[in-house]
Amino acid sequence: MKQSRFTEAQIIGILKEQEGGTPTAEVCRRHGISSATFYKYKARFGGMDVSEAQRLKVLEDENSKLKKLLAEAMLDIAILKDVASKKW
Repeated sequence: MKQSRFTEAQIIGILKEQEGGTPTAEVCRRHGISSATFYKYKARFGGMDVSEAQRLKVLEDENSKLKKLLAEAMLDIAILKDVASKKW
């Protein structure tokens, strides 16, 4: 996945700027993002504070690690079942 140019804190700052009354097109032009990107950021980070966004990032990282561990465990179980089911 492509890395974002902006940190979570910067994205929230951009959203707050628009909420302050600046037109969306002006905010997008000033920061060099498309309106689609702006609304994607708004859908993900809208209404959040910086601390909440950092907490979300930590939880997403932990979730991905747990998914990898689960996938490895399920693979090990499938291999063991396959070996056990073969007749010698």
